[in-house]
Amino acid sequence: MSTPTNSMRPSPQTVLRGPRARRLFRISAGGRDRIISIVSPLLLLVVWEVCVRTGLLDARFFPAPSRVFSTLVSTVQSGILWTHTWASLQRLFWGLLLGGIPALALGLAMGLYRPLRAVFDPIIAATYPVPKSAILPLILLIFGLGEASKIVMVAIGVFYPVCINAVAGVLEINKIYLDVGKNFQAGRWQMFRTIALPGALPIVMSGIKLGVGMGLILIAIAEMVGAKSGLGYMIWNAWEILAVEMMYVGLLVIAVLGFVFTLILNELERWIIPWKIDR
Repeated sequence: MSTPTNSMRPSPQTVLRGPRARRLFRISAGGRDRIISIVSPLLLLVVWEVCVRTGLLDARFFPAPSRVFSTLVSTVQSGILWTHTWASLQRLFWGLLLGGIPALALGLAMGLYRPLRAVFDPIIAATYPVPKSAILPLILLIFGLGEASKIVMVAIGVFYPVCINAVAGVLEINKIYLDVGKNFQAGRWQMFRTIALPGALPIVMSGIKLGVGMGLILIAIAEMVGAKSGLGYMIWNAWEILAVEMMYVGLLVIAVLGFVFTLILNELERWIIPWKIDR
């Protein structure tokens, strides 16, 4: 029995063709993207540091990242940063619940029932463009300077993106699935739970990500007025005493929180929406 010659052996290119090759390529591309996402902000910080040290940037307004990092370490060691961050996270959490849950329920219901959409769609369309920071004086007048006004501000900011995306998610569901539910005489709760919610989840998750980002913006604005704790208060107080490095520490923490929340929501999305194609 003759042994196979080199010409009969499959080449590496042939072996790596097909699903296995695409899987390896996808893993390497994902690793490459993660490396780029880590290197790019570090490169920006290096350029910033060099520009400050060479005098291209005014250190009074743009302190070097090394000085900002030193201030960050000192605030962490003293516990000040933990106190303000925890206060903001608590307000953000309750605001997300207060605004997100009703927004999700209303958005799915509006997507399923045309009359309900006809009632609420003009109201949402009219109030959504109103700057949320512009209604802060009204919120303070109604709810006072306590915790309630901060939570309500976050809830208002979260409500719109979640509700609008929930409606869009239901409207994107193939009509055949809704017809199948009606043909099998599914009740309203069954239609809501088994068709509308799973079908709209991919777009709803995008709305939740937008809502969390808006919540971080609004909690910082709300804490600048009538608050004695929180990242927004820390930034505003640093401005009043011209502690520029402390201002940048507050901004940096908000940015890191936004990045961490995005990572968490992305992982949650992969877990609860396994059928979504990862592009």
